[in-house]
Amino acid sequence: MHPLLENAPGQQRIYLGNEAIARGAIEAGLSVGATYPGTPSSEISLNFFQVSQESNLYFEYSTNEKVSMEVAAAAANTGLRSMCIMKHVGLNVAADTLMTLAYIGVKGGMVILTADDPAMFSSQNEQDNRYYGKLAGLCVLEPSDVAQAKEMIKYAFELSEILQKPVIFRTTTRINHSTMPVPLGEIIPPKTKGIFKKNPLEYLPVPVVARKLHARLLENLNQARTISESNFYNVETGSGDWGIICSGVSYGYAADAIKELGIKDKIRILRLGFSYPLPTQKIETFLKSSTKVLIIEEGEPILEEGVCTIAQKMGLTLPIQGKSPILFSQLYEFNPELVKEKIAAYFDIPYTSPQLLDLSNVPELPQRPPTLCPGCSHRAIFYAINQAIEGIETIHITDIGCYTLGYLPPLNMGDFLLCMGAATGAVGGFTVATDQKVISLIGDSTFFHSGISGLINAVFNQHKFTLVILDNGTTAMTGHQPHPGVDMKQLNLTGYGQVDIKTVVKSLGIDFVKTIRPFNIKKSIETLKEAFQYDGISVVVVEEECILYAKSLKKKRGRSFTVSNKCKNHRTCIQSLACPAFYIEEDRVKINAVLCTGCAVCAQICPENAIIPLKE
Repeated sequence: MHPLLENAPGQQRIYLGNEAIARGAIEAGLSVGATYPGTPSSEISLNFFQVSQESNLYFEYSTNEKVSMEVAAAAANTGLRSMCIMKHVGLNVAADTLMTLAYIGVKGGMVILTADDPAMFSSQNEQDNRYYGKLAGLCVLEPSDVAQAKEMIKYAFELSEILQKPVIFRTTTRINHSTMPVPLGEIIPPKTKGIFKKNPLEYLPVPVVARKLHARLLENLNQARTISESNFYNVETGSGDWGIICSGVSYGYAADAIKELGIKDKIRILRLGFSYPLPTQKIETFLKSSTKVLIIEEGEPILEEGVCTIAQKMGLTLPIQGKSPILFSQLYEFNPELVKEKIAAYFDIPYTSPQLLDLSNVPELPQRPPTLCPGCSHRAIFYAINQAIEGIETIHITDIGCYTLGYLPPLNMGDFLLCMGAATGAVGGFTVATDQKVISLIGDSTFFHSGISGLINAVFNQHKFTLVILDNGTTAMTGHQPHPGVDMKQLNLTGYGQVDIKTVVKSLGIDFVKTIRPFNIKKSIETLKEAFQYDGISVVVVEEECILYAKSLKKKRGRSFTVSNKCKNHRTCIQSLACPAFYIEEDRVKINAVLCTGCAVCAQICPENAIIPLKE
């Protein structure tokens, strides 16, 4: 039995934040879940996927976040509890659905989990998705720790059903990826089937209907404000006439700082777990009894702006600060020491930061930039592309995935990046604006996510470029989740279809579609040269399983290689491939046999044929 299905109310288990959230949804009787995977939310989806194999939960890896929200929205409007899960930038993809869904609403509880990523541990921006709550007119809940996240997700379903609107559940990386003892609750068995009751005047937002739905949304928002005023996740603690207002993980930092600074009798904290809409009256009361207030929130000054607006309308003139050059930045994550330092500075509390250890006699740690895995097929194809375009001025458009790491030397395979799927859209702008040769790179999962529409656009507008689709048989970067092109039989799972990328591409009317195996370097270079010379859209599909995915499937790897005494120390292997399995010892190139996967790419490019299979 999956650990998250353990029905042991009252007992405690140590959970990762994402596991706690998944457990909370299961306890709430989640019926339908849908996602497109994205760090830091991925483990929630993985647990749902595993649980769905042995329970009545329906869960799917959808083509993209927009589709996942639409699946969840439809299920919720049959009366089932549903949830869609995504990282913060995924909500951009789903925003079109979100804005109209806010009008239509839901019948069963629906939770939209958005995992924000302050400090960009695995993301291209730091956007603060609390803004989506304001934009759509939907409630936003923010847990402060892992245990609260489990309980709050259950309340999110209840709140959704009270308001008959989806609820945005905003986490951050520190909540998603922390661990904590979590008390277990009772598991509510999920409903397996709902009923959709037709009512075009409610579900079909043509203008005459949408006008009424918008008015209803605003009435609903007023109801949510009333609930927010007395909500048990909006809590005031402490005493004194100094105030701190915070949300999310910042509460833990603030509470610890106040205790360690010895000022618990001087400061009150207003923690807002139900952070939108704001509890206006509660904040008014808090401000009236304060002489000075500090807002602590990661990301954008959303609470700060709201609190300042309330203070201005009341005619209050007390100092209210949050984001500023000398206090809290809009950049990156906070940490306990930073929060303690800023609280002390703002409230003029004597405090000396701990003296840092003297590390002057300790050598600096060597920098380890992110790199492609040993044996990664992307490295092989990037080398082949560089050989095929030698002497040709080119622009390399890349996309979101492991292959993005190809931008680093010596591969240098990435000049422009926007978002998921932009490799097939942005490429069109370059082709019409410059005479430079344009090569576009996109992964298999990303192609299905949002790359097809850009390619259709390119066919219609007769753009001319080469598209290289890197098909490694899985959604590799976020942890080997399936996508429509994955052969699910390899995972011993039935009931799934499989979409062939080449068939899709050819169906668009593209004549030049060829497949290569990247570890055959000579053949790959020949095919790529032919593709680059083609007058029109040429598509090369690179087929080779992710080396880590193949390992998880228990597939046999090749024999490791070693450098023989034929080596003349040209170091072509290192300078062209930069495979992590290479290292230098006594000024000679060596191969770490444990890391080497036997892909044989280095052996094919060595000018002396000095790289040979290692004897067993």
